[in-house]
Amino acid sequence: MAAFSNKKIKSYLVPGKRAHLVGIGGVSMRPLGLVLQDMGLTVTGSDMNASVSTEELQEKGIQVSIGHQAGNVLGADCVIRTAAAHNDNPEIAAARALGIPVFERAEAWGVLMQSYKNAICISGTHGKTTTTSMVTQILMTADMDPTVMIGGTLPALGAGHRVGKGESIVLESCEYCNSFLNFFPTLAVVLNIEEDHLDFFKDLREIQDSFRQFVQLVPQKTGMVVANGDDYNTVKALEGIDYISFGLTDRNRVHGRGYSSDWRQFTAVCDGQEYCRVNLGVYGRHNAANAIAAIAVAWLMGVPGEKVELALSQFHGAGRRMEYKGEYHGAKIYDDYSHHPSELRAAIQTIKTMGFQRLILAFQPHTYTRTKLLFEDFVRELQAADQLVLAEIYAARERNPGRVSSKDLADQIEGAVYFETLPEVTEYLRKIAGPGDVIVTMGAGDIYKAGEALLK
Repeated sequence: MAAFSNKKIKSYLVPGKRAHLVGIGGVSMRPLGLVLQDMGLTVTGSDMNASVSTEELQEKGIQVSIGHQAGNVLGADCVIRTAAAHNDNPEIAAARALGIPVFERAEAWGVLMQSYKNAICISGTHGKTTTTSMVTQILMTADMDPTVMIGGTLPALGAGHRVGKGESIVLESCEYCNSFLNFFPTLAVVLNIEEDHLDFFKDLREIQDSFRQFVQLVPQKTGMVVANGDDYNTVKALEGIDYISFGLTDRNRVHGRGYSSDWRQFTAVCDGQEYCRVNLGVYGRHNAANAIAAIAVAWLMGVPGEKVELALSQFHGAGRRMEYKGEYHGAKIYDDYSHHPSELRAAIQTIKTMGFQRLILAFQPHTYTRTKLLFEDFVRELQAADQLVLAEIYAARERNPGRVSSKDLADQIEGAVYFETLPEVTEYLRKIAGPGDVIVTMGAGDIYKAGEALLK
């Protein structure tokens, strides 16, 4: 827990105060820094590595130190930390020693959302970024001027955050370290529940319990819960709780019918009534399910169906979600954030419907823990690529225990090749790319650089 948790974080998140963010390059830390800056705070931060995120923050006038050092917190009124920064972090330790209050990232978001009438919190093991982006696009199209925090980039915003003047805030809500239990949702969405983040959670039951606690944060009389009635783990987790069910099948209050073969066209039905006719700008069964979740939110928010139709037809994916990057030697280059076996399966199935002759998949596993605990699942899903190129595991918040490598995956998959560095991955892709190929760089780390280097 944060030091000074008894102190009100609210009194520190006001214009004129200086907030120092530890791990500021993270997917929900970066937008937090930008939102706080927009509110009139002085924001500084630090991160282990320089990245596109830290460069963006520096361009916006936020001072970012690369590397964690005690001196970075001097003069800060409060410190806000990512869930991955623990008490042995030099900056956290220094803040505690100096009497500077330390708060969790999720506590800060929790405070910010309390000033909005509608706090729409979108949770789930998979699909959070895409669904949050879809809801954002719908509310913007409906002129509701939302404030937004997305774990990726929405091209319509050119960013992962937005500060609006409307009554609604939309937040991607992550279960890791029980972060979302610091939130104050008025409308909570659960997309699906699976085993993930097993470096924090003990097992699936503990994950389900976390999601159950999350939806119970919604005010019973005035709030709403929207959950996937087709997802067994979600239904089990929310037994006895009242919620509006959405899903692909007609057993749900909000569902679709008349799906096209690529899942892009269907009619959305809410409580038995046709609500809108959807023509999605993204492919795949999983994106149809994400869209139906977003439609459920729009319907409950009173958005006219024609606004939803327009918004979803103009939505072409969030950044790093099957994002088209360009062409090299006749091969189309895409980038995708998928890093869990189920996400890989959904992404690969979608790519296979897009009409390419050969799928070349350059995959970078994310964290040693996930790779080790879900090893057999990764082997099963990765075999579906026509040519698999494996980069070394992206450590993220972990240290290498020395017992697991991407080479272990390559050894289990016929025809797979393994490279220790990204330049080697790029060089191999350069050699094999040709007309009719689709090259997809996949993973939550920096594998996208291998594809971008091809295009340079």
